[in-house]
Amino acid sequence: MMVAKISIKFIAILVLFMTSVSAFAHEGEHDAQHHEEGNKVDTPEEIKEYIAHHLKDSHDFHLFTDNGTGVSYGFPLPVIVWSSEGLKTFMSSEFHHDDNGQVIVEKDGVKLTKIHSKIYELESGADAVAFDDHHHAENAHKVLDLSITKSVFGMLIAGLLMLLGFGALARGYKKGPIPTGVGRMLEPLVLYVRDEIARPNIGDKKYMKFMPFLLTVFFFIWILNLLGLTPLGFNVTGQIAVTACLAIFTMVIYLTNGSKDFWAHTLWMPGVPYILRPILAVIELIGFVIIKPFSLLVRLFANMTAGHFVVMSLIALVITMKEAFGPVASTGVSLLLSLFITVIEILVAFLQAFIFTMLSSLFIGMAVEEHDHH
Repeated sequence: MMVAKISIKFIAILVLFMTSVSAFAHEGEHDAQHHEEGNKVDTPEEIKEYIAHHLKDSHDFHLFTDNGTGVSYGFPLPVIVWSSEGLKTFMSSEFHHDDNGQVIVEKDGVKLTKIHSKIYELESGADAVAFDDHHHAENAHKVLDLSITKSVFGMLIAGLLMLLGFGALARGYKKGPIPTGVGRMLEPLVLYVRDEIARPNIGDKKYMKFMPFLLTVFFFIWILNLLGLTPLGFNVTGQIAVTACLAIFTMVIYLTNGSKDFWAHTLWMPGVPYILRPILAVIELIGFVIIKPFSLLVRLFANMTAGHFVVMSLIALVITMKEAFGPVASTGVSLLLSLFITVIEILVAFLQAFIFTMLSSLFIGMAVEEHDHH
């Protein structure tokens, strides 16, 4: 199937582009300055702060901490930064607290520090970070951070799964009209995107041109949403940088493929007084360049972030309700409610992928539509 083959190229391009862009916008992990090792998270304020940190990106995977020994379990990820002395690479496990309680790493004479999970380079001759009254670093500046963060790692996993899946589907069509194995499982979803999303919104004549992009976006978002339900703590589609990249991809595609009629109706709308046409042109351009992409990115970002926040808040009921109802009752209520919401989240994972793909195809269809002239 030609669509499956072409989709592989779109997957590679999408993952590589979003991996680089996401590196500029990740916000941080479970900072030690907020949660000291070994301390229990047992107050509403600490729970809220813990959930907020869990939803953000991070330079490593923090699975859990043994409250008895204070030992944290997880695994580090590669840190890749461009400093004043060039490229510096090391594992995030090298970030550790010095005698002043600050996180400092020295690489070839360059001292790097991590403040609120952002990586900074200390000025020459400085041994520690100096803060102003607002807790802003005075003697350090940001570096170009291209690290493999938790979100980037999740996107690479999603991209790999898609390459394997679509590759199996393409090989299956070489053997016969009906694929086998993994390809047979993917085929109904591919046909669903084609027959229920692309063809009705774009039209029979032009939908095939955009099928690779729509398939890539649908499966990319769906897999990342499902990864977000695993105990590893992925929240890739809850990072606004990721959803913004997806929305920008959609915007570029429908703007660059817009028909002559689309641009004529956008820039010089027929059938209205000439004095109003420039005003309507500005409004239409704002809609296509800002409002539509913004609605795409905010809808996905807000829904996935809210879902993760609700699930973790319900799990935290074990702690907050323990004194009032006892450990057994609070655990039971928390388990039932979180299980119910998690099942709903599985549906939402598919639904958000469907909505994003549906709206993308709708915007593309509006741009490529040929109008009848009487």
